Amino acid sequence: MYLTIKETAEYLDLPEEYIIRLVRQGKIRTLHDGEHYLINREQFSTHFEQIEKYRAMIQDYLNEPIPEDPYVKDED
Repeated sequence: MYLTIKETAEYLDLPEEYIIRLVRQGKIRTLHDGEHYLINREQFSTHFEQIEKYRAMIQDYLNEPIPEDPYVKDED
C-alpha cells in the first residue's frame, strides 16, 4: 500500500518536513508519479519489528534482579 508524504507522517507520527528531508536524503524510498511522492508502507515493517524487539530486550534487562555481591562486608 502506498502512502503520500502527509499520510506517512501521520503513520509514523512524525512531522511532514522531517519525512520530506528523509526522502531527499534517500533514506526513504519513494515513487514519483509526476505530481506526488508515493511511499510504500511495507518498508517500515522491519523497522517497527526491530523497535519492538529492542524494547522487549530493554524491559527484560530492567526486570532482571541485581545479583548479591559475595564480597560485601558489613560496616557494623
